[in-house]
Amino acid sequence: MPLDFSKVKYILFDWDGTLSDNRDIVISAVNRVLGERSLPDWEQIKNKRNPNLSLWDNFANIFGSDWRIAYARYIEIYKTLIPSMVKSYPHAPEVLQLLKDEGIELMIMTNKDPQLLEIELPLLYNPSLFSRITPGHEAPRDKPYPEHIFYTLRGLLTPQEINTQDVWMIGDSNQDSDCALAAHALPIRINTPLFNDNTPRSKNIVWLKDFNEFYNLLAKN
Repeated sequence: MPLDFSKVKYILFDWDGTLSDNRDIVISAVNRVLGERSLPDWEQIKNKRNPNLSLWDNFANIFGSDWRIAYARYIEIYKTLIPSMVKSYPHAPEVLQLLKDEGIELMIMTNKDPQLLEIELPLLYNPSLFSRITPGHEAPRDKPYPEHIFYTLRGLLTPQEINTQDVWMIGDSNQDSDCALAAHALPIRINTPLFNDNTPRSKNIVWLKDFNEFYNLLAKN
């Protein structure tokens, strides 16, 4: 499916695994919390999670009734790891600037905890690139639910006005793609392969290998 950069008005970016290469931080912080509770590490326990929900929504599945205490400890540990471990993906800053120069409104729409996003964002990008930033737990429901897109675009488009020409959702996971499809925006998968790529749903998802491919597409337009 070709991308028409001349018509898109709003591009919503996921954060973790999309604009921020921070998976090692997430796994390290989760493993620290698991280890402090004498639980198996992430590779052994990850099957307890629902892969279609955010990490926040999965903490109860992993840690049980005192998940909020475990989550607070996760945030505490994660913050200490950000300065030395967070990084962007190659060509991501250049892509954002090119899109901004084209007059496209860029937004961040993520399930990321706002405390963590507030620290990571200015370390990787100029926050002024983004006209709106919607972190996790701010919309009525986080991705994969369409309310996350509806909330982010409030005052700009009604839910009925969202379409694949005007609104793109770029992310690295099924949560991102499912949210876009549910809201009738264009889902674009980046940095990870399409999962279940033989399903009818996946046929409606645009796949970009990485920001290098994205940059080359922009340079041709």
